Amino acid sequence: MCNSFNKKFLDEAAKALNESGDEPFHSDENFMNLAIEAAIKGVLANDGGPFGCVIIKDGEIIGTGNNKVTSNNDPTAHAEIMAIRQACKNLNSFQLDDCILYTSCEPCPMCFGAIYWARPKKVFYACNKTDAAEIGFDDEFIYKELDLELSKRSIPFEQINRENAVKAFKAWKEKDDKIEY
Repeated sequence: MCNSFNKKFLDEAAKALNESGDEPFHSDENFMNLAIEAAIKGVLANDGGPFGCVIIKDGEIIGTGNNKVTSNNDPTAHAEIMAIRQACKNLNSFQLDDCILYTSCEPCPMCFGAIYWARPKKVFYACNKTDAAEIGFDDEFIYKELDLELSKRSIPFEQINRENAVKAFKAWKEKDDKIEY
């Protein structure tokens, strides 16, 4: 059982160990290992694919995530997206200024876009897209689709009601108190 005295002792011991010159807890490798652990835990819990992510600001974890596509029935529930959502909520911000993202695998195209919108200062990844493709997570077809003309994509894209839709753009453009991003 861990009472407040024991917790304080353990916290002080961990701090002393960190300051002793041994491998620091706040190293890139350790943060990456936390992302990898999140991936493994997610696999073992049948949450989804083998991907994990941790987001750090000022040496503190502000967001974690693992892939939950199948358990949430949500194709956007990738590890990076889950961690970005949690980190932004914790920061009460839609951007990750001065944050570092550690992800167990090179991000897919969707996560790549989300990372750029969130604007962290750096991203570390462990496995690469070739490693992911070797176990059935191949995003190459998405990269190829992006380069195709709209009419040649495997999912048809058809533009309709543009005249009506640009009203929202006009309202945004004219709005004086908008929060730009």
